[in-house]
Amino acid sequence: MHGFANPKRFLGLARWLTPLLLLSGVSLSAGALFWGLTQVPPDRLMGETVRILFIHVPSAWLGMGGWTAIAVSSLVFLVWRHPLAAIAARAAAVPGLVFTAICLITGSIWGRPTWGTWWVWDGRLTSMLVLAFLYFAYIALAQTAKREAVSQRIPAIFGLLGAINIPIINRSVVWWNSLHQPPSITMGNSAIDTEFLVPLLVAVLGFSFIFGGVMLARMRTLLAILQADARLRRRAMEAV
Repeated sequence: MHGFANPKRFLGLARWLTPLLLLSGVSLSAGALFWGLTQVPPDRLMGETVRILFIHVPSAWLGMGGWTAIAVSSLVFLVWRHPLAAIAARAAAVPGLVFTAICLITGSIWGRPTWGTWWVWDGRLTSMLVLAFLYFAYIALAQTAKREAVSQRIPAIFGLLGAINIPIINRSVVWWNSLHQPPSITMGNSAIDTEFLVPLLVAVLGFSFIFGGVMLARMRTLLAILQADARLRRRAMEAV
């Protein structure tokens, strides 16, 4: 792992892995959505509205997964000072926010016919909304740290502290009374019929590949910006 902390080695890996992840992710996601939206039968209770499951659930998992990536990268940066760890955390923030927003939007669309309202302030929805605000705050903090030459430790510490919200989101439907349904997929068990479960897992895999490809692409872009800034500073010093 220490070897991949070298920017040159990382770029060599990311150069071919980025398009592979993106193409695989788009293909799997498109196939899963076509399968789920056209081939899966309506649910006995929710009818046709259940089809939003194939977008809502993967987005929710990757919204939480994005912050998990931020927290892990922040920990690596704080403890081992890997040069790419802070960049990885910044790269995960934007796709994590996008998937969180998709989760909130599709959840509201799904909630209107199912619950009779677009929004309720229960544990799951509120903690997911808090996650979106945490993403906005992290992105702003990381940008400020970059522009103002503030220590990168500050957004890293915030990334670790924000991870407290992840188990709250996960367990909210167990800890509090909620309109949101309880966990349908647990270790070694699933309350979802196989007809729904298989395309759902394919969608999760496809969305995850897209997330990984976008994250690698952002890391490459951030590295290129840093390298360009370093060259400009060197030229400015030589000109003095």
